[in-house]
Amino acid sequence: MDALSDLLRVLHFAGGVFLEACFRQPWCVTSRLTAEDCGPDLAAPGGLVAFHFVLDGKMEVALPDGQRCTARAGDLVLLPGNDPHLLASDLRLPPVSADALIEQADAQAMARIDHGDGPEVLTRLVCGYLATPVVHHPQLAMLPPLMVEPMAGRPCADWVASSFRYASQERASLRPGAQAVIGRLSELLFVEAVRSHVERLPAQERGWLAALRDPPLARTLAALHARVAHPWTTESLAREALLSRSAFADRFTRVLGMPPMTYLTRWRMCVAARRLRESSQPIARIAAEVGYESESTFSRAFTREMGTAPGAFRREDRMRDLQGLQTAAAAPAHDEGFPLYRTKREQTFRYPPTRE
Repeated sequence: MDALSDLLRVLHFAGGVFLEACFRQPWCVTSRLTAEDCGPDLAAPGGLVAFHFVLDGKMEVALPDGQRCTARAGDLVLLPGNDPHLLASDLRLPPVSADALIEQADAQAMARIDHGDGPEVLTRLVCGYLATPVVHHPQLAMLPPLMVEPMAGRPCADWVASSFRYASQERASLRPGAQAVIGRLSELLFVEAVRSHVERLPAQERGWLAALRDPPLARTLAALHARVAHPWTTESLAREALLSRSAFADRFTRVLGMPPMTYLTRWRMCVAARRLRESSQPIARIAAEVGYESESTFSRAFTREMGTAPGAFRREDRMRDLQGLQTAAAAPAHDEGFPLYRTKREQTFRYPPTRE
């Protein structure tokens, strides 16, 4: 299994779309995804990734630090850290909360914005999310805060656009299996966006993403991820890379910013956290499955990397799940479609963003 696919498996994403927006006149809105947008059926997430897919027209996107870019039809806007952001036809316009523009709609239908009276649609987009129970993941944290990735020309382009257009139709989301399809589509978009980003990285780029396009390091990561319990050493990893020990260690540390064995430990803890969360296996067995013969040694390593002991991590995670279920049980009943949840949140945002 390649390292990117393994990342997706460990993150255990649940995804969907919750809003279609159509703008017919100049506009500028503040936006930030919340757990409420994902609906009550989703257990309390550890992390949220927001995305917008542009169906028609174009828009500008900006972060509070002034970073901005333009997204056109067929582009995916990905915010891996779920930062507050502006979406606009013109970033010089005073921003308003996107929540203030959401129409009152049937609670069984997707939330909608239809702003303006003009006959011409300036921009049409769908807004979605990817939620992971993983609170902190080092590879996810290495992604840039704002990514705009063109999907046009990629193998999935036509299917992605038609699927999102279908999902935005008035009752399409109520059809059996619709949410599962859109969830898988959201995961596919994430992978395609990261792959597209990796392909366009400059030659001098450093980090986990850059390692994916470095053949020796990509081979090493694939082997390490596939056999996480193997008694790896720097020497054995160097053999996977087909490099000498010193050349491999220097290359790995230079590109990924940490020695190979540090990376191995952190990845093992991510895998262990997933198994603690998803299974009732004894801690000693999980320790063995990620390469530790001693439960006490594993517990010390887990506590050092994750900030809490394995048993406490498992209890806290299950408590979060229970709280999520209690929230779902207290929410109004709804059918199988996308429920409508709104929050009245105001973002603190500098505008207009700094222009070069």
